[in-house]
Amino acid sequence: MSLTVNGLDELKKLAGSDLGTSEWIEVSQQRIDTFADATGDHQWIHVDPERAKDGPFGAPIAHGYLTLSLFIPLFTELLDVQGVTTKVNYGLNKVRFPSPVKVGSRIRLTARLAEVEEVPGGVQITVDGAVEIEGGAKPAAVLQSLSRFYA
Repeated sequence: MSLTVNGLDELKKLAGSDLGTSEWIEVSQQRIDTFADATGDHQWIHVDPERAKDGPFGAPIAHGYLTLSLFIPLFTELLDVQGVTTKVNYGLNKVRFPSPVKVGSRIRLTARLAEVEEVPGGVQITVDGAVEIEGGAKPAAVLQSLSRFYA
């Protein structure tokens, strides 16, 4: 369920808050193949289910950057900032991929709004996130994302 804030002042008040957990989404072979086509990364561990059965993970796995790219749609389930003119992905401070996402797995995001700081014309938020794998002992990704919101 999304938390909605209206404007930068309300957003600033959320600094240090847990944003909750998104819904689960499945990482299908079709999603992996589509990402491979979009990026040109057709490594067999991702796109060849027969060969991947005998690989180190026993099944195809999602690209790490596919897992990372799902941060934005999962994050938008958690926080909706209204009353701003522009929302911009500003980058990442860190990213790690502790565990692979096997085809057919479900993932979700747990996030915390670590910091909100003023920048010219708006604010920059720092979000600590973990992309969890359903039933997994380790997260698929741990990251610190930066976004900017302009008035």
